[in-house]
This record gives sequence, structure tokens and C-alpha cells, in this order.
Amino acid sequence: MNMTERLYYDDAYLTQFDAAVLECAADGDHFRVRLDRSAFYPTSGGQPHDTGTLGDAHVTDVFVDEAGEVWHATDAPLEPGARVRSRIDWPRRFDHMQQHAADHMIASALWRLLGGVTIGLHVSHDTSTIDVAMPDGVTRISPADIRRVEDDVNARVQRDVPVRCWFPEAEELKALPLRKPPTVAGHVRVVAIGEDEMVACGGTHPSSAGQLGLVKVLGAAPTRGKMRVSFVAGMRALRDYQAMYDRAHEAANLLSTSTDNLVGQVAAMQEALKDAGVQLARLRRGAVLDELERQAETAPRLKGGAVLIARMVDGDAALAKDAASRLIRRPGVVALLGAPTGEGRAAFVFARSADVDIHMGRLLSEAAKPFGGKGGGRPDFAQGGGSAAMLEEAKNALIGK
Repeated sequence: MNMTERLYYDDAYLTQFDAAVLECAADGDHFRVRLDRSAFYPTSGGQPHDTGTLGDAHVTDVFVDEAGEVWHATDAPLEPGARVRSRIDWPRRFDHMQQHAADHMIASALWRLLGGVTIGLHVSHDTSTIDVAMPDGVTRISPADIRRVEDDVNARVQRDVPVRCWFPEAEELKALPLRKPPTVAGHVRVVAIGEDEMVACGGTHPSSAGQLGLVKVLGAAPTRGKMRVSFVAGMRALRDYQAMYDRAHEAANLLSTSTDNLVGQVAAMQEALKDAGVQLARLRRGAVLDELERQAETAPRLKGGAVLIARMVDGDAALAKDAASRLIRRPGVVALLGAPTGEGRAAFVFARSADVDIHMGRLLSEAAKPFGGKGGGRPDFAQGGGSAAMLEEAKNALIGK
């Protein structure tokens, strides 16, 4: 069986071509078509497949089978033996060419500047990523290093360094300064970008780096023990800049300032909000403590005469602890206070005045048992946590005495 001639190897800019249909077979809800020649790039090496048309049929997928043959998934059948006029979706193809070339250039910069070895590329519909094995297992790099890589790549884009793709002879291949060894044994295709990037690759690329326009590194983060670098190139990078520009100016307008002063304005607002939060917390704390003091005047009494204050407080465990400590300064007080922690649970502080003969540690421990909670402590002061129902359990135990 003759293999499909892959036209994109020689001309990544070829968008229309004629081809003979060699095979066509139904495959689920689509058809598998094999041609004698094709400019459609199949999904491989992290670069997605091309789309377009074969005659009137739409190409929805292009892939390579285990034998290395190229197949086109179409939404309509084609007659074997027929010749079809084929068209590539050029905007999609060129976008992928830009992202793939940017991958090479970022990988080269990471290798030359930081010793990173790229082990995988993924081009998605919005951003692209490369996974990198860094020296000493490093999985993050500084913003300054990200900027170094980005500047290195864009300097070459600005110089419009040439991009060359070819199949070298075996002897020539041995002498080439490849960034990393080829992953295939024969028929190795090499891509060189400028004078310091050269690697084996079967993807489609522009003929010069200037056609990338702009490359923006979006970030670098750990993933599965490696570092994942995300980036955009070409129109994707322009759209990213436009979106950031619009958001920055919108935010500046909302704050009645300029974009140059935006960071300082936001920092000042954060500091003001922090101060306001401290003041609000102080006011809330005072309100809660004052309310508990008033409640102590009218709270029900236990059989021994002690005042019982049992309730949830509008605050955290630290506030509950402070409130209990304040309440038991009075004689004859039992304070059972809880602070909600979410999902029906709470942190508890059980405390009593020195003249009250009730063991708070035991009370809290017994109240926790039915709900699988935890708690215990001294006779006069105990802390724990668990179901919010523990408060009612302890309250009922005291009232029943």
C-alpha cells in the first residue's frame, strides 16, 4: 500500500490541492478517507489537526494509524478513485504554525538560559503549554527569569530570523547541533530557527520568526514534578494584550486614576480595607461582649443558683474564649459558648466562675460523645469542637441536674 504523500512537509503554506481518493469507509457517524497526497496535518507532537474540506465534505479530524498512514475523518462519503479539490482552513493552520514555532523558541531559550529540557507540547484553542524538566527538579522560576525567556524569544521575532525545515541525510544529521536527540530512528525532519535553535520536528512552521508577531509567556507552574509553561503567540498574543489593556483602563476609570497609578491606588485601597476590617472586627467584638454582659443579667438560673449562658456567638473561637473569660469574672456564672465553623459544626468554650461546682471538662466531654466530637479540659475551663448540637446537649444536661 502506497503511503499518502504529506505535502505540508515541503510547503506549510499550501492551502489548496488536488488529490485522488484511495479509500473511503464508514466509521460510526463519520467516514474515514485516505488520499494519495494530502496537505492536511494530522494531530501529532502536541499540534492539533487541520480542518477544511475535501470536495463538498468537511474534514473534522486528521490522524495517523499504527502503520503510519494518514486518514481524514469527513462528514460525507467520497468515491474511491475520484479526484477532489481540497482546501485547508488557513486561519487555523497559521495559528498552529505560530504556536508551534513559539514552542521551539521558548524551549530553546529555557535550554540556553536555564538548562531546562522540554518534554511535551500541547496546543489548545486558547493557550499553549510546554512541560519542562528543570535542573535539580526545580518546578518554578522567578518572574525575572520568565521575562528573560520572553525577551530572548521576542528579540528573535523582531529580527525575523529564518525558519528552515528539511530532511537531512544521515551523515549530515549526525553533525547537526540538535537541542535534543530525535525520537524516531529514520526519516528525521529537522527544524532550525535562527542560529541557535535546531531540533527534530514534523510539525508545520512559518518561514521566518517575524511572522509570529508577538510571543507572551503567561506563566510557569509545577505539574507532576515538572514545570509547565503557558504561552500565546501571534493573534492570540495580540488578543491577550488587548484584553489586558481594556481591563486595566476599565479598572483605572472605575478608580478615577490612570493606568500608571493603578497599582498604587489598589494598594492604598487594600490598606484602607484592612484598616476598616480591623475597626469593624473591634466593633463587632465589643457588640458581642456587651450583648453577653446584658444577657447575664436576665439569663435563667440552674438549681444551684448559677446563671446559665448557652449560645453561639457571632465570631470565631478566639472571641468565644475571650467572652467566656470575661463572663466568669462575675460570681455564679456558667458560660457555654460556641463559634460556628461551617457545615453544622462549631468550636466550643465551656467555662464557669470560681464559686460554681460544675466540672466543665467532663461536661464538654460528655456532650461530645453522642456526636463523635472532641473536648475536655480543666474543671473551670474546657475547649473542644464538633457538631453544633453539642451545645444543646450540654445545656440540657445542666438543666436536668
